[in-house]
Order: sequence, then C-alpha cells, then structure tokens
Amino acid sequence: MNHDIRHWARHTPDRLAVSIDKLSLSYAELEQGANRLARVFDRLGLVRGDHVAVLLPNTPFVFVAVWAAYRSGLYLTPVSTALSAVDAAYIIDNSQARLAIIDEQVAVGVSELSRLVERPVQWLCHGRPEAGFAAVQALMDEMDSEPRLHESPGAIMFYTSGTTGAPKGVWRPLPDASYAGTAVFAADLLQLFQFDEHCRYLSTAPLYHAAPLRFSLAVTAAGGTVYGFGKFDAERALNALMQHRITHSQWVPTMFQRLLRLPQDQRQRYCAPDHRQAVHAAAPCSVPVKQAMIAWWGPILTEYYSGSEGVGLTVIDSSEWLARPGSVGRAWKGVPHVLDDDWAELPAGQTGRIYFSGVPAFQYFGEARKTADRTSPQGYQTLGDIGHLDSDGYMYLTDRMDDMIISGGVNVYPQEIEDAISELGEVLDVGVVGLADEEFGERPVAFVVASNPVDQAGFEARLKTHCAQRLGKIKQPVRYFVLDELPRSPTGKLLRRSLRAALPK
Repeated sequence: MNHDIRHWARHTPDRLAVSIDKLSLSYAELEQGANRLARVFDRLGLVRGDHVAVLLPNTPFVFVAVWAAYRSGLYLTPVSTALSAVDAAYIIDNSQARLAIIDEQVAVGVSELSRLVERPVQWLCHGRPEAGFAAVQALMDEMDSEPRLHESPGAIMFYTSGTTGAPKGVWRPLPDASYAGTAVFAADLLQLFQFDEHCRYLSTAPLYHAAPLRFSLAVTAAGGTVYGFGKFDAERALNALMQHRITHSQWVPTMFQRLLRLPQDQRQRYCAPDHRQAVHAAAPCSVPVKQAMIAWWGPILTEYYSGSEGVGLTVIDSSEWLARPGSVGRAWKGVPHVLDDDWAELPAGQTGRIYFSGVPAFQYFGEARKTADRTSPQGYQTLGDIGHLDSDGYMYLTDRMDDMIISGGVNVYPQEIEDAISELGEVLDVGVVGLADEEFGERPVAFVVASNPVDQAGFEARLKTHCAQRLGKIKQPVRYFVLDELPRSPTGKLLRRSLRAALPK
C-alpha cells in the first residue's frame, strides 16, 4: 500500500481528506496546495535541513504546511497558538526558524512577533495579511501545482509542552535524502492502528500538539478522512461521532470528564455503531472515569503511553485494562527498563524511573545538558516518568520525576494520592502538589473539583475521612482546596505550576 497523499490524489482526487468546521480539502486540493507551498519554500531560498515555524489554529491549511515541508526536506515546528508573544518568540528563536507562517486568527500578530524574535526570519501571513507582510496564499497562487522534480523527506520538530520549564525541541536527524517510503511521522501509527482509506477519524484536540497532528497526518497518508473543530465541545464531539459515522477518535481524560457531565438524555441518545476505536493518552485517566466510559461506549477504548520524545510506546486495549485497571499496557515500541537511583535495573513490581532502549535516540535541540538529564549511563532514554512493570510486562505509572514530593525524607507520589481521592464518587478532578513545610520540607495539598455543587465543609470532611482510610499519614493532604476547574493544557496535562502558584505563601 502506498501511504502518501499523492497516491490518493491521483486515484481518488475528490475524496474528502480534511474537514474542520466549515473548511475542507479534497485529496486533490491537499496535494495541489502542498506542491504550491513547497515551491514557495524554494522561492524563499529554504534548503534541506532548514526550519519553518507555524502558528496555526485547527484549519486544513495545517495539513498543507506539513506535507509541503516534508517534501521539501525541512523541519516544521508547530507553535501553540495559546502561548504569549514572548513564549512563541522563544520557540521561533530557539528552533532557528528561517520562515514563520502565522494565521490571522492567532491573537499574537506577525508584527508583534517580528519585533520580539532576535534572529532573521521571513514572515508570512495565512489569511488576511498584516500591513507590510506577505500573504502565503497569494504566493501559492503564483506557483505551479505539479510536483517538483527533486523531493526529499523532512520531519516535524515538536516542542515539549513546557509544564516543568521552558519548552524543548525534540530533534532527530532527517531521513536519508533518497528515502521514498511512508512518512516517518505516520509509519508506526499506521502499523499500530491499521488506518486505511475507509477510516473516518475525529480529531478533538489542537493540531499543534504531537499526538493530534501525527494521528491526523497518518489518516491522510492512509487515504482516510479527518474531521475536527476549532475548539473542543463535548456535545458537539458526541454529535460528530454519530453524524460523520466516525470509526476512530482520540481523546484526553479531561474530555471524558466533560462527556460524562453531559445531561443524561444526551448521553442516552448516543448511537455510533461505526465507532470501533477511541484512543486516549497524554495524561493519566482515573480508574472511575475510564470504567464509566467503557460502560457507556463499550470496550472500544485503547490507551497508549508515549511522548513527543518518542523514546518508546506502550498500548493496552479495554479488555486488558479491565483485567489490570490503571495499567498503560505493554511495550509496543522500545524495550522498557525500570532503574533505581544508582542506575541498576529493578525487578518486576519495584518502582523506579522508567527508561526505554531499542529506539533511535533523540536530542533536545541545542540542549545537550537537558538531553543528558533524560539519558541513563547505559544510553537508555526517558520521558521522565516513575512507575513499575508487573511480572507480565504491563506498565503502571506512579508519577513524574519532576512532580515528586519529598516529605520527611520520604518520596511521595502525587498521582497515588490523586488516584485515591478520585475513588470518592463525588470527585470529578483532582491535582496534588507539595506545600513548603518547616518540619517535613514539603507536605501534600489537594485541589479538588466536585462533580456537583457541595457544602465545602462537609465535602472536605468526607475527603479527610476517605484519605485517612486509603493513605498512610505522610501521604494524606494537609489542606484541601475546592475549585470549579483545574488548570490543564489543551491536551489535558495538569499544570501543577499553576496550582503551586495558588498556594498560600
């Protein structure tokens, strides 16, 4: 099977490739747009190995930009449209971008960014151009839509979300210039999830994140159709599953929570017999939430554990998970290792730092020290998680290295406390961080979202009773804060730094 949009543009040119809100592209239109933009890159003097940054909302043009950069042998870096001007400028500078394309809908404008970015960058606008800057579409309209004679594969250089510090670009060497196989960003996903031309995929998250973009690109490589929207809405997502007869979808746990909060009559109307695989990842999913989703949608949930660094990947389907609640599955890509503080490998059942081998090593772009911090003396690399493997090789995550609380010299894992609190039926969401303490160094505190309006004093009393029954004394939160919503990234990752900033001084 030829996994490339050019194949589908030639054989099924009118087939819908992407539909986001009211904008769509057929495969012929996607192919022509990618060819035209690749020629724009040539005209602007970009050569193999150069970097392009894009600040784009969820729009079909994202797919044009990625496929054009890939065929031009360029590194393309998606920049979050939710960033401040200073943070977006940092990524453009740090990625050494020679060209940046910014959509008119992005709050941070081209003129503002051009003043903040220190390196020389060519600037293009997607949509209505700002004064003094060229429109990318106008340049594309001048170009031939036929393929260029010389093409070589590029890559996507994603930046980490920066939840524990400045974002870091994940870099690997480009494929060989003569490589003509399936695009590297799509190959493993096509093999794992068996996307084909009959796939109708619902993308629910921002396309500037690694998983939503890579999954969506893999679907177009396979000849399927990607459906999406500008911003997630639970009711709209549920309707899309039914209206578009979606076969595959991807979610984060926060979205499951919002779906479960829909009125009962809406949930009862759900009928999507074509929906055969609902993939989720990006953040831990509490056992009660996942049990509720499987009870509602059936055993179609597939969970995977990976990250932008791509050091390894585990996967688990619903039947496996129901037999091992809380597991993120067995390794599908890479060989997992659980290491102690002295870099010795730990046996099954013992908790340590999770590393992988057997996958080409990554580097943080221009950050040798930070790369070394994620690399063991054996050459294994890690996403920064703590956990263990059981005797059958199933992985369980305990926490993040950077999130661990050290209380009285004891390692306390916030996720263990969060999992325990989540068992209380009236808890919808929870986040735990460390509060500075003169005697213990740190003590855990919990930020909790209730599923229904509650009497705060009574709710806190029930939380204390529950934690006293479930957790050892040093793990019990010393304070509880009830919030309407926890701070999370668009992909559902808990922003613990925002919780720490809310702590009493």
